[in-house]
Amino acid sequence: MAFTLKNWSLDKVGVIGSGQIGPDIALFFAKTLAPHGVKTVVVDVSADALAKGKAKLEKKVAKGVETKAFKPEQAEQMTGSITWTSDYAELNGAKLVIEAATENRDIKQKIVAQLEAILPEDCIIASNSSHMEPEVIFEKAKRPGHTLVIHYFFPAERNIIVEVVPSNKTHKPVTDWLMAFYEEIGKAPIQVGSRYGYAIDPVFEGLFLAAALQAESGVASVKQVDVIAQKALGQGIGPFTAMNLTGGNPITAVGLDHYTSKIHSWFRTPASLKEKVETKAAWETAGKGETVEYSDEQYRKVADAMTGAYFGLVGEIVDAGISNVGDMNMAVNTALVIREPFAWMNEMGVANALKLVEAYAAANPGFPVPECIRKQAASGKPFEIPMVFRTDKDGVAVLKIRRPAVLNALNLEVFRQLVNHCKAVEADAGIKGAVITGFGTKAFVSGADIDMLAALKTAAEGEANSRQFHVTLDYIEDMKKPVVCAYNGLAFGGGNELAMACHARIARKGLKLLAGQPEVNLGIIPGAGGTQRLPRWIPFDKALELMRTAKPIDGSTGLQLGLISEEVEGDLADRAVELVNEYASGKRELKRINREPVKGVPDKAPEIELGHLSRKIDQILCNTIIEGCKKPLREGLKLESKAFGECVETEDMHIGMETFLKEGARAKAKFVHK
Repeated sequence: MAFTLKNWSLDKVGVIGSGQIGPDIALFFAKTLAPHGVKTVVVDVSADALAKGKAKLEKKVAKGVETKAFKPEQAEQMTGSITWTSDYAELNGAKLVIEAATENRDIKQKIVAQLEAILPEDCIIASNSSHMEPEVIFEKAKRPGHTLVIHYFFPAERNIIVEVVPSNKTHKPVTDWLMAFYEEIGKAPIQVGSRYGYAIDPVFEGLFLAAALQAESGVASVKQVDVIAQKALGQGIGPFTAMNLTGGNPITAVGLDHYTSKIHSWFRTPASLKEKVETKAAWETAGKGETVEYSDEQYRKVADAMTGAYFGLVGEIVDAGISNVGDMNMAVNTALVIREPFAWMNEMGVANALKLVEAYAAANPGFPVPECIRKQAASGKPFEIPMVFRTDKDGVAVLKIRRPAVLNALNLEVFRQLVNHCKAVEADAGIKGAVITGFGTKAFVSGADIDMLAALKTAAEGEANSRQFHVTLDYIEDMKKPVVCAYNGLAFGGGNELAMACHARIARKGLKLLAGQPEVNLGIIPGAGGTQRLPRWIPFDKALELMRTAKPIDGSTGLQLGLISEEVEGDLADRAVELVNEYASGKRELKRINREPVKGVPDKAPEIELGHLSRKIDQILCNTIIEGCKKPLREGLKLESKAFGECVETEDMHIGMETFLKEGARAKAKFVHK
């Protein structure tokens, strides 16, 4: 057995180093690659490090079994797929090896030389360096075209962001394959230009420096700054707490010193950090359950300074050209658990964000005001933050929705970008059609953004929201050029409604969850066309049942019902591109949706056991489906929008939304049927 992607196979991968992060990288590989029969080899010259790394990994796997994240047989498969050894010969035949040793150039270069001596010529040798440029690490490599940096983030087995940093000698097919590989196995890779520290760490360490300077200035204590920064930036944990948890003081001190000459002069190791490194002491942060008091003035000063520094740091990365607005907005938020920077600037107004950066720069010599923020503020417009990405292949535009933190959930901005891309496709004489797919393998689109739906307060708002969705989906459905949906993962709610607006659908083979309309669990009905399109793509009685019960279907059932035309074992997007070309050339007939009234629609829905579900919402749903399907499609869609608005003013919608937001998707709302 082996893992195969784009005609390249892995049956063995390697990790060099069993210290802080190596075992976590090995755990991630074991979790994702062991089911394919891929072996993971962890090499370390220290027997003690190997023993500790193995114990650390096995403890995490056992915890996963305890929390039911892993089944016992899965855990056994994972741990059984890993070899812990000091013998480099065990790596023979590996096609991907990641060096995760100490952040020392000489040590890394020695390891690279050892690896090149025993590994096949087409093996990719990567470094998990957190700072060093790939040109430095692989300076003496004999095969530099197959070398680059792959930077994981803490904790490596769970944090989905990885920076892929090619050198000026890395072969493009190697970089492209790794980007596809990491997406396929559950990460969200971003390609970053080669510069010391790459794209994310200068933000993380820069924010720590900003926090340390605030504390050193006497504005607030370390404990107060930690709490204020966490609250002001929407951080998962404060900057000092993060340093304690990751043991990051020494490496941050080294990084900040190098940034001084490699980025700009504001960066430096603050005195308080030097003292902590020397004494090996932790930062004084709030204990569990401890309340930290601070004044309104302290909060304002620290919050403004940290926010100005944050915007300036991410803007400098974009100015440097090593990353872009879309990647930074997603990756900083996901890797570091901080508010999306460019979306936040848009929300407060870019001109106001610029003032915060300028104020911070004025108080901190050497801190630059990014040109990208200046220009955007001067334009009077918000930043364009891409969520739908277009790549063209064989005359077909592949449109990929990328919002991994929310499983590609839809909001009105995603719909705006989708329709703009589709309009460009229609207008481009060199493009034959489009494929719409999602990022990653978990979800095509998990549904509509719940926060957006929960914000609806009146029937008019609900009806308008539904009609806005219809504008995009109607446009896709009306396109003259063929549009194929490629279900790369599950499609729930609005995601499945988007798929049904496409002219044809295919899916990755073996999906246990393909599609579903779970809206009734939230106290609403489908509002993006589901009540009218699903009964036109699959048998009416089955469509009615699926929407009333919220039960999802798997891929084989979707094929049987006619929702999809085929399940694909190989590259899903490539097969979708082939189909678009076949439809466009007339080689294959494109069967578009029937827009006429549905034949044989009953006057009344059958009685079924609804369990905890709302009888009020079921009544609205059944009436919408039955009455709408007796009309032409577009008339039925108007009825759906009106009915969706009606749901907004029910008690049950608000109960459903509140239950989901407070207790999660699996909680059963206690509906009152009103």
